[in-house]
Amino acid sequence: MSEILEILMVVSFGASWPLNIVKAFKARTAKGTSLAFLFLIFFGYIMGIASKFLNPEYMADFSQKWYVLVFYCINLVMVGINIVLYFRNKALDRQLQMLASQSR
Repeated sequence: MSEILEILMVVSFGASWPLNIVKAFKARTAKGTSLAFLFLIFFGYIMGIASKFLNPEYMADFSQKWYVLVFYCINLVMVGINIVLYFRNKALDRQLQMLASQSR
């Protein structure tokens, strides 16, 4: 039962990441995005994944419980995409700022 609750927690967190990816891609700006927040979430998912590998009970039943780890990995990838988009959008912000300063 605890695995089901954990999956529901990770899935509910993960449901927002695709929406955030689309929003960040379309927005083309890093304004309003916290890189520190994204890195903390990224770190949290890494720690969640590490906790699974360090849990002997989980690893003993890994062939039956692998799906829990899959959700952590999917979320980690989506947060990673958001981090990449942050840097892309930051570069776009700099370009826009340079163009605006040149047109004055």
